Amino acid sequence: MIDLSTDYVGLKLKNPLVPSASPLSKDLDSALRLEDAGAGALVMYSLFEEELRAEESMADRFLLHADLGHAEADGFLPDHGVFTSCLDRYLEQLGQLKRRLDIPVIASLNGVSLSGWVELGKEMQQAGADALELNVYHVAADAGIAAEAVEARYIDLLNELRGAVELPIIMKLSPFFSSLPHFVRQLERAGARGVALFNRFMQPDIDLGESPLDRLCMVDQLHLSYPDEALLRMRWIAILRGHTRMTLAATGGVHGYQEAMKLLLAGADVVHLASCLLLHGPAKLGQILHDMEDWMAARDYASVAQLKGSMSQRNLPDPSAVERASYIRVIEGFEPPPGIWR
Repeated sequence: MIDLSTDYVGLKLKNPLVPSASPLSKDLDSALRLEDAGAGALVMYSLFEEELRAEESMADRFLLHADLGHAEADGFLPDHGVFTSCLDRYLEQLGQLKRRLDIPVIASLNGVSLSGWVELGKEMQQAGADALELNVYHVAADAGIAAEAVEARYIDLLNELRGAVELPIIMKLSPFFSSLPHFVRQLERAGARGVALFNRFMQPDIDLGESPLDRLCMVDQLHLSYPDEALLRMRWIAILRGHTRMTLAATGGVHGYQEAMKLLLAGADVVHLASCLLLHGPAKLGQILHDMEDWMAARDYASVAQLKGSMSQRNLPDPSAVERASYIRVIEGFEPPPGIWR
């Protein structure tokens, strides 16, 4: 029997496949199906502070203060009952998932203010979350802000939250840091228990229009991940393995057992899934798990712990394979298809 168990920020998981933040966790039936398919844990969909504040502001304006300046309206305005905010709905769903699932449930928070991060983090801890993933979705587009200030934003947030909650904290990072190993070390010192690599920023597109008379405009579109995206995660996890004691989670690009196994060999402790589940349903998770076991059995691996990190940078005979040398070899070794240029 192959031991697929792994550690996730101090949580013992039965296997490393973890559905990441997505709409699937909004539905209890979907969450139960993911658990039945073999999920080792579940990351809830993200709670956005902006959405919460906008909702509260609208409720305050149209429900609580609708009679301001119209005293005569006080007697005939309808009783709106109890207003249920998106925070209430999130905490209720979190509590329901904790009651019905046997696997750990990780809350996901996407905030904008220090006070918001802390306030909402406390609420999630009180509702029973097993850990807290911080999705710091920050695009550094201001030319007046230095790289150090961008990193300080993450560290300050972590310090504030670390002083307010006891939950293990996972920092979900983008790939756009100039010295990722150094920054990850700073996060570890500040109290993070894990990092998730990498956040996928939504990329705006330009609508060219159907005719020359159509107005050009920017459009937002959701693009699901594709398998090649796992390569960027694999490279940096291979570099980070051995340089941090934190949990390393790979998120983005896993569509089959091949990507999952490569990321584990590079040093990931857990592998997050989203796009493949949205496209193919919970059965895809079970298939990946089955294929992983077959691959390990064929190569006489007894456990995930045995193979995890065996292909990280520190274990390679040529560590430069994940750095610059591979770039030169790949470029010089490329051959175009026959008949294209000759």
